[in-house]
Amino acid sequence: MDRVKFFAAVRPSLFSGRLSTNQVNGMEAILDEWQSKSFDTRWLAYMLATAYHETDASMCAISENLNYSAAGLRATFPKYFTPAQAAAYSRQPQRIANRAYANRMGNGDEASDDGWRYRGRGLVQITGRDNYAKYGIADDPDRALDPDKAVEILFDGMINGRFTGWKLADYFNAIGSDWLGARRIINGTDRAIDIAGFARKFAAAIEGAR
Repeated sequence: MDRVKFFAAVRPSLFSGRLSTNQVNGMEAILDEWQSKSFDTRWLAYMLATAYHETDASMCAISENLNYSAAGLRATFPKYFTPAQAAAYSRQPQRIANRAYANRMGNGDEASDDGWRYRGRGLVQITGRDNYAKYGIADDPDRALDPDKAVEILFDGMINGRFTGWKLADYFNAIGSDWLGARRIINGTDRAIDIAGFARKFAAAIEGAR
């Protein structure tokens, strides 16, 4: 792949005409790992799109921002916060995490602090004790922010289906390409249309740089 051409293509289509050093370095790390494995370019495009969405276009491993307003809590976690609870928890990230992620994904109850300890991190925002344990970092969850570990988790989880049971080969194969359905690899159908759009733009950039 001609990376100069690749970055020239994604700069205007996905990054408003400007790329920071961190954004370039983040994508370089993903491209390096891809080139060491040489798999389907559609898989690469969808992984780049996933990282783009999950990191708010920073392309670097980040921690989940849980500083929600009451309205934001109701929109994001309606199942876990009544209007009164949303008002009581508003703008308190640690309390929000502990309630929203309690008693699921291997976490303990709200008082355990597991929700906060195992909040989303990395390029794919892995969440919950069970997911951290899969990668041997339950005792040190901040390791998900290490650039090399973050790339490892991104590739392994999406290629081998270790997040939800669905994997890239289920959606991109000899039969066809399911850009919308592929969101199930990470998180059901949340923002599936948006991420499909990002992936198609990455795919076009990859194709133009071959």
